[in-house]
Amino acid sequence: MKYTKCDLNLYVLKSKLMKIALLALGTRGDIQPYAVLGQALQQRGHQVTLSTAKNFESLVLSYGINFIPVEADFQAILDSDEGKKMMKGNPFAIRRNLHTWIYPLITNSLIEFYKLAKESDLVLFHVKTLADSFADQFPEKMIRASVLPIVEPTTQFANPSFSGLPLPKFLNRLSYTLSNLSIKLLSGPIGKFRTTFDLPKKYKVPQVKNIYGLSPSFLTVPKDFSSQSTFNGFWFGYSSELLPNDLLDFIKNGEAPLLLTFGSMPFKSKFDLQTAIIKLTEQLDTKIIVVKGWGLDQTEKLDNNPKIKVIQSAPYEKLFPLTKAIIHHGGIGTTAECLRAGKPFFICPILHPIGDQQFWGQVGYKKGISIKPIPLSKVTEEKFINSVNELLSNKELYKNALEMKKLIDSENGIEKTIDQIERIHN
Repeated sequence: MKYTKCDLNLYVLKSKLMKIALLALGTRGDIQPYAVLGQALQQRGHQVTLSTAKNFESLVLSYGINFIPVEADFQAILDSDEGKKMMKGNPFAIRRNLHTWIYPLITNSLIEFYKLAKESDLVLFHVKTLADSFADQFPEKMIRASVLPIVEPTTQFANPSFSGLPLPKFLNRLSYTLSNLSIKLLSGPIGKFRTTFDLPKKYKVPQVKNIYGLSPSFLTVPKDFSSQSTFNGFWFGYSSELLPNDLLDFIKNGEAPLLLTFGSMPFKSKFDLQTAIIKLTEQLDTKIIVVKGWGLDQTEKLDNNPKIKVIQSAPYEKLFPLTKAIIHHGGIGTTAECLRAGKPFFICPILHPIGDQQFWGQVGYKKGISIKPIPLSKVTEEKFINSVNELLSNKELYKNALEMKKLIDSENGIEKTIDQIERIHN
């Protein structure tokens, strides 16, 4: 939402303008919601700086907000041979790289985050930054802002980070203990950071406010959450990037296409995905847009097929409404864009059994707006094609997806979040 000069003057009169730090780490799906939130905060007149890994500089600057880089390129780590071994849970690779690779990145990023936080009026941070480890120094200006409910314990659902594990319901609340152990397990690099600023090594993480960029229509707020926790709705932005003419021509020529995107993470499947995509066009008589990613960097079999359009990227808020349905990896950002567009989806989690992607697939399935998720590492070609057939043919999915879109549109998540932030700190 854009604000006029008159709107801005009104906010200046009503509220105190702040110097706001946004701290985030992870992949693009972790960073982009903070950039969207930062842009909206800046349009309200606040001075905003987003600090994250240096490889996201162009992304952050495209939103017109200040940027402070940290040496923590997790995408490069995931794409390396050692990173791939760690992603598979290889204990030797994890141990080998902790002291030489991971720990220094954690210490260095915490140093930069802390320096920015000290000079800011307000700090909104992603849990992956480990900013909890210095929240004791100024708890009154720290807000844990997140699109993942992985920190606060609840009996309503198990920790989404372990959504692929068959945990019984009575362990739901306990499952959050494992996630919250991260600060204790990383006491070495955290201790080194605190020593750098003469902070005591022993400390207690204070209770801080939790603001979630999540839709309460899609995921109900747990009844046992703290009163300091709110689901305000998704943080949606709008890109100035336009869809290219050749892509628009492909979409307009015939029925709306299916779309496949597996995000910015490497992956492997049991079957040849390119061959399966071709079979989808033949057996289900559909066009397909394929968004290339790290796990689908080779598309030579698809490139000259008239029913398939391969693209590097596109603004999802403009592309998704023009498609029929979406196949994706299950990141909450992509899931939210499906809901925003009113399109049903099929999630094939890449991160499994550890990771939140299966969780969002299950939520969508229970809401009747997606078919049952199947991890990409477990799905066969036959199951994949049959699932996509159900996605394209189940009319109830389309009806439910449109109803959810209406609810999502009415929430105005970004505006509610900013209103809450200004009420808290004025």
